[in-house]
Amino acid sequence: MNKKWFRIGMVSVFILSVALRFWGLERFNTLVFDELYFAKFGNNYLTHTPFFNAHPPLSQYIIGIGIWIGSHIPFWHDTVNGLTGSLRSPWTYRWLNALTGSFIPLVVAAIAYQLSYRRSFAMLAGLFTACDGIFLVESRYALSNIYIVIFGLLGHWFFLLALDNQNRRRSFWLVFAGITFGASVGTKWNGLWFLSGAYLVWIAAWVIHLIHSFPNPKLFFTSPSSPSSQTPLQNLTQLNIFQMLFYLGIIPAFIYSIIWIPHLQLDKRYGFIAVHQEILKFHLHLGGNSPNVHPYCAAWYKWPLMTRPMAYYYQTAKSITEPLPVMGPPLPPGAGKVIYDVHAMGNPFLWWFGVAAMLFLVGMLGSQVVIFLVKEKRFSLPATLSVDTWIALYLVINYTANLLPWVEVTRCAFIYHYMCAVVFVFLAIAWFVDQCLRSYYQQLRALGVTITFIILVAFIFWMPIYLGLPLSPDDYKLRMWFNSWI
Repeated sequence: MNKKWFRIGMVSVFILSVALRFWGLERFNTLVFDELYFAKFGNNYLTHTPFFNAHPPLSQYIIGIGIWIGSHIPFWHDTVNGLTGSLRSPWTYRWLNALTGSFIPLVVAAIAYQLSYRRSFAMLAGLFTACDGIFLVESRYALSNIYIVIFGLLGHWFFLLALDNQNRRRSFWLVFAGITFGASVGTKWNGLWFLSGAYLVWIAAWVIHLIHSFPNPKLFFTSPSSPSSQTPLQNLTQLNIFQMLFYLGIIPAFIYSIIWIPHLQLDKRYGFIAVHQEILKFHLHLGGNSPNVHPYCAAWYKWPLMTRPMAYYYQTAKSITEPLPVMGPPLPPGAGKVIYDVHAMGNPFLWWFGVAAMLFLVGMLGSQVVIFLVKEKRFSLPATLSVDTWIALYLVINYTANLLPWVEVTRCAFIYHYMCAVVFVFLAIAWFVDQCLRSYYQQLRALGVTITFIILVAFIFWMPIYLGLPLSPDDYKLRMWFNSWI
């Protein structure tokens, strides 16, 4: 793919993302799902109303800034409500999330390009991310998960840019990586897993370097110089522990700490230590992953196959000409002829194909170790890892880093907690399809085209429940393939 068509493709992906996120943004003139908290909290910062926040406050600051800017724009105020504590248009507390979410496919594409310098891989990664449902839904409402993801991904992109540069330019990008990793944690604590993924990839690179230098210990103290490296990941061992601890330790901790200053000045009941104790106490008392705690509780192992998505908004009406229902329970069974459902649910085939691609990468890494173990009669690795091996290692480690910590979490968790991990699934399936499309074998190229086509068709098919479009009961049931999806 040449540069011209790549630029056209990425601009098209961005326009698609913006259009889908901004279309009908104010349609539901109410607070949808956790807007009940986050939109109110954002408004509380504007009205100087003290409150307890069960998460770090960065996303609510941003939502508050969006409300302030939106309130000074002289249009898009046709519908208003007072549910945030002030008379606001739904557009004012949603537009900045929609804009931010529109950039996520571009950041994913940038990471893919930085990993491989292959435009086709980057294009597919951006396209597939733009065709996911849960990212579309989360971007259209005043919720916080978009910010964890975009800051965490920016941290990884800046980290890769740092590896691709030297001296002052490397330090420049490492500073930005530290800032954005700190911002991710400053949105929700699970943003820390993005940072842990960077550390684990760096540790893995040093372990590989140690294995290579085992026959000659002098090699261990010589970091490879790779000005013509085919992926920045080959330069990981050029970073020493002091650089990692400063740029990806002290800087993120500093950023996280100063994020709290405005909130602690507003709510003077708790100091910095005390507020963290209260937040931890809150989450420990939320209850386990049981429908008795919340009907949409879903343990971590239910996320990859998407066995328990959740409805953020569900209302019924007697006809499509009625005003959009915003308050109160749905109509009695049989009375509602039109269903409005906003489902926090991924693109099923994108997620399922992505999990298969991630397992393929795990198998690829394992097979390479086994082959060299058999060939060398001892544990060994090839003298130089291929670009695709580095990419596989990067994706598998970061996916694991963002998923496995949830194994030990006992509180009620939800499908949206998987968003930080699933972006690496999108990269995995984009890599796999790119390999197929670049293959000499016609069957593999046909497979790549088929997978892409199915993902696009699935996105269109399930789009009504991402956008909350009116559906008949039969059309709604047609999209609920399993009872656990309802």
